[in-house]
Amino acid sequence: MHIPKEPYWHRRCLPHFEGGSRPQGVTFRLADSLPRHLLGEIQSRPSPTRSIEEIKRMNRILDKGYGAAWLSIPTVASIVQNALVFFDGDRYRLHAWVIMPNHVHVLFTPAEEWTLDKILHSWKSYSAREANKGLLRRGRFWQEEYFDRAIQDPRDFIAAIRYIENNPVKAALCEEPHQWPFSSAFSETR
Repeated sequence: MHIPKEPYWHRRCLPHFEGGSRPQGVTFRLADSLPRHLLGEIQSRPSPTRSIEEIKRMNRILDKGYGAAWLSIPTVASIVQNALVFFDGDRYRLHAWVIMPNHVHVLFTPAEEWTLDKILHSWKSYSAREANKGLLRRGRFWQEEYFDRAIQDPRDFIAAIRYIENNPVKAALCEEPHQWPFSSAFSETR
């Protein structure tokens, strides 16, 4: 596992930011969720050079649910959700999350001794192992990389929560955020 010494570090193409106790927005996705023929040049560019339009395009592609979409199976989505909430209040503080058919969005603040990389590794390794067992399959479950960004201010924080919890509505999976069972919006209504 990579343990960063500086706040900014790279793995493959994407830069990552270890913001300490600063809230982080993260998107991680299934290994087959972004078909290369649709991405073109976007996937090969480092994220600081991506335009807002390219990021929006990538999110629209993810929302179409390409690939096996294993996360649309309730038992698999439950595995991922359980991984997210298990260490809430210990390793990090969850603020918002949504599990879409082929990707996950999470807004959280890492605890002091936990890095972004360690937290993501924990979520992804546990959920991949358990999901593959449940699906009676082998092979790569998650894309190795993930997208992250540090939250800049309270306005950015609120916007991130709204984006995450409204993602199923935007993707036409439900009419209201609280109707999507694998999200913090649903959890708040119970």
